[in-house]
Amino acid sequence: MMNRGLHRRSSSHIQTTSTERMDTSGTKVLETADDIQERRQQVLDRYRRFKELSTVRRQKLEDSYRFQFFRRDADELEKWIQEKLQIASDENYKDPSNLQGKLQKHQAFEAEVQANSGAIIKLDETGNLMISESHFASETIRSRLEELHRLWDLLLQKTKEKGVRLLQAQKLVQYLRECEDALDWITDKEAIVTSEELGQDLEHVEVLQKKFEEFQTDLAAHEERVNEVNQDAAKLTQENHPETELILKKQEEVNAAWQRLKGLAQQRQGKLFGAAEVQRFNRDVDETISWIKEKEQLMASDDFGRDLASVQALLRKHEGLERDLAALEDKVNTLGGEAERLQQTHPQNASQIHLKRDELITNWEQIRTLAAERHAHLNDSYRLQRFTADFRDLTSWLCSTDTKNTRERSIPTKTALNPQPRQGGSPEHRTLRIRGGQGEAGNSSGGEGVSAGAVGAA
Repeated sequence: MMNRGLHRRSSSHIQTTSTERMDTSGTKVLETADDIQERRQQVLDRYRRFKELSTVRRQKLEDSYRFQFFRRDADELEKWIQEKLQIASDENYKDPSNLQGKLQKHQAFEAEVQANSGAIIKLDETGNLMISESHFASETIRSRLEELHRLWDLLLQKTKEKGVRLLQAQKLVQYLRECEDALDWITDKEAIVTSEELGQDLEHVEVLQKKFEEFQTDLAAHEERVNEVNQDAAKLTQENHPETELILKKQEEVNAAWQRLKGLAQQRQGKLFGAAEVQRFNRDVDETISWIKEKEQLMASDDFGRDLASVQALLRKHEGLERDLAALEDKVNTLGGEAERLQQTHPQNASQIHLKRDELITNWEQIRTLAAERHAHLNDSYRLQRFTADFRDLTSWLCSTDTKNTRERSIPTKTALNPQPRQGGSPEHRTLRIRGGQGEAGNSSGGEGVSAGAVGAA
């Protein structure tokens, strides 16, 4: 149809031209077949050129249409990249608050960027196809693609850097939190190791030692946390963390505090051990003095026996006490040597230890004096009771002898009451009386001698 229209327009133009010729010359020109053929060829050539121009125009319009689509997509992609670049360039990782939430948000951002990576790939395909087809805007397209790739690469770089920075910030916050926790724990425990409380007695010291043993167990367990701080510091330093200086500073602070705590713990352990030694010495001295005081009551007793048996029992009991004192003397000497050692190893308690030792020695010398005095009194009592017993036995013997003599003297008296022969009696009676008289005299003499001896002894 287009060809027929062009043919009609060409014929009309020829007619118009012929008419114009006729109008101009005033004569009618008859064209030959060659003229017609020539004219026809002219028309066909013009038509061909028209078609060619139309095709070129159409191609240019289509190329322009494709280019406009490309430019629109490129502009939209560039705008999107610029928006994301602002987000990726945001340094919110410098704010340590809610880093976990920021990390999660950034992970979603990274996923969004990756999801839109197909846009630039598609734009690449479109642009490269147009360039390969020698598009009239090939240079513009190439330049546009290069700029988009530069922005896209920059976006990927910034996104990656921000992810790394957020992770580094999170690691730094965790590391600093570990350091602060360790320092807080060390500060709390320093109150234990710097305590001046050493106990009022041995039981109190043992309670403090028990608590300190629990602290040492806790201290050994906490050392692993300090090791983790050192390991994390080394790892962050190897990763070239931007806050390496701060990391190393905190590490040194934690290690210094830890070593200080361990040193104070050793000092505290030594003080408690020394306090236990001193209190154990005090307890042993107090127990020894208490035993001495208990025995002093026996030594100070004024009971020296009422008879020989009780005196002998008291002497045996006293000899047992003296054996106990002999055994105790070794302990007193040992405590004296311990006092000398403790005064040298614990000069801060030297005066108190010296007073305790003097108290022990004073009580020891006092009980030894009392023991010697009581032993002497018991010996005196024993001699007295021995004499009294001997005197009592002798007196009893004398009494029994006097009674016997009295009975013997009463026999002649009874004989005199009987009738006697006038001529002096029989020889037997005279002999008996004489013997009786001699016996009485002898007994009387003997009795007086014993009595005199007994009285003299008394």
